[in-house]
Amino acid sequence: MAEASRAAEASPRTERRSSLAGGRRLVVVALLLAVLIAVLVRSLVLEVFYIPSGSMEPTLMPGDRLAVWRLGEEEPQRGEIVVFDGKGSLAPYESGKGVLAEAAGVAGAWLGVAPRDDVFVKRVIGVAGDRVSCCEADGRLSVNGEPVDEPYVMPGDAPSEVSFDVVVPEGRMWVQGDHRSASYDSRELLGAPGGGMIRSDAIIGRPVAVLWPLDRMGSVGD
Repeated sequence: MAEASRAAEASPRTERRSSLAGGRRLVVVALLLAVLIAVLVRSLVLEVFYIPSGSMEPTLMPGDRLAVWRLGEEEPQRGEIVVFDGKGSLAPYESGKGVLAEAAGVAGAWLGVAPRDDVFVKRVIGVAGDRVSCCEADGRLSVNGEPVDEPYVMPGDAPSEVSFDVVVPEGRMWVQGDHRSASYDSRELLGAPGGGMIRSDAIIGRPVAVLWPLDRMGSVGD
């Protein structure tokens, strides 16, 4: 009888332990699935980038964490803000960093806490077939002979302190930062191979929102 009683008492304890173990397994599986989904979303749909400089002020500020939508194959439009891979244009193909430093940089960028030296965010000023020049008699930049109003340019900045007159070839775009006096952009490559034109297929995505800091959280205005 005593043995039967002990067996009866042990049975609920065993079931409870089994239930707790099963619950822990479910939690672990749920966490792994959440991590996998997050990785897939970050890799295929939505990326986060850290803004290290003031080249896009006042639209984007240094320290902003920017959500970038990766989907879509449509061509860039004039006036649109894009994030693009600058290797071979605004950045060298090889960073010159060691393997560990390169891996740390990629990890920091993936977490949205460090900038990427080869990724840039700029505004599209001209697309394939456009003639972009600066500056008109009134000081404005023009596209296809039409002066362009640019309310997004940093107050006090000229549309460009560098004169240029370019025609954008197929598959390319001409980009500039909103803070024209502090932006490293297409103008820096005048006279270089490609003439400052950035490949349209280098676009990583389009910014949709500022995620951090909290006082700047919201959609990215054009």
